[in-house]
Amino acid sequence: MQKLIAFDGADMTAAAFGACDEYADAVREAFGISLQNERASEGEDALLLSGEDEAVERAAAVFQYLKALLRRGESLSLQTVTYAISLAKDGEFEALESFGNDVLTVTMRGKPIKPKTVGQKRYINAIKKNTVVFGVGPAGTGKTFLAVAMATEALRRKEVDRIVLTRPAVEAGERLGFLPGDLQSKIDPYLRPLYDALFEMLGPENYSGYLEKGMIEIAPLAYMRGRTLDNSFIILDEAQNTSPEQMKMFLTRLGNGAKAVITGDPSQTDLPSGMKSGLAIAVNILKDIDDIAVHTFTERDVVRHRLVQNIILAYEKYDREKGQAAKKYQIKNTGKKEIK
Repeated sequence: MQKLIAFDGADMTAAAFGACDEYADAVREAFGISLQNERASEGEDALLLSGEDEAVERAAAVFQYLKALLRRGESLSLQTVTYAISLAKDGEFEALESFGNDVLTVTMRGKPIKPKTVGQKRYINAIKKNTVVFGVGPAGTGKTFLAVAMATEALRRKEVDRIVLTRPAVEAGERLGFLPGDLQSKIDPYLRPLYDALFEMLGPENYSGYLEKGMIEIAPLAYMRGRTLDNSFIILDEAQNTSPEQMKMFLTRLGNGAKAVITGDPSQTDLPSGMKSGLAIAVNILKDIDDIAVHTFTERDVVRHRLVQNIILAYEKYDREKGQAAKKYQIKNTGKKEIK
């Protein structure tokens, strides 16, 4: 089978091929096809794909996606191409066709914020449709950043009166007294990722203005006790570091017109040994309640450096092997047979 894909000129073709044909080689190797440059018509370049029917169809879907991104003025990366290949291999052609059309908000620099993976798109849709959403998954999947983007857009549209951002401060064992400065300077390091996301969305001046008016509040989780948060977009970050009691306390702060997003990575818990994570327990007991959604990200949704995906997979493999070794040791020393 052969298929011709037209590009808007030689520059677009070169961008789709990548430096030293890096992107084209990735597609060629993934689907076992051959690629050849052709002249489609005046002012247009074309790419001729040849190979097995299914392989050509999937490779063509990848190049059509890259073409759509380039037409929107977006830059490509090997990570983008690799992700598109993985979607095409899984037959998720609809996801590729509709991908990247949803703009959540625009930063102060004019950069559009939009989902970069199917997982991110489903996460955003869950936030739109539900009052409470748990975003669970590895680092680098955009859990907090996208939640902050949706919160700032809701504030701009006056759908909520304020944004409340909170995190548990447990990375240093709650020993904030050992840090220099007043209380604010002690808790700032724990809340820095939230500041960074807000600065990106609003700019420092707008952020300061919202803060002075009380339309943005950033505080440790302990400050939430005893409050009722009406007409607020509330984000609890690093929720894997909450105790079950803290998580229940947070979830019962919801008032009328409120929306809550809880994000966390269960594999990066900093709680004391033996203490159960409030995130894991809450996800388990609340997952079937209407208007509460649980979205789980995977390593495929990582949008940081492509090595982050490999790092996550390597640690998951290590944890599995460690667990299997521990199980074998227990069986050997107790004489119990493993029940499959």
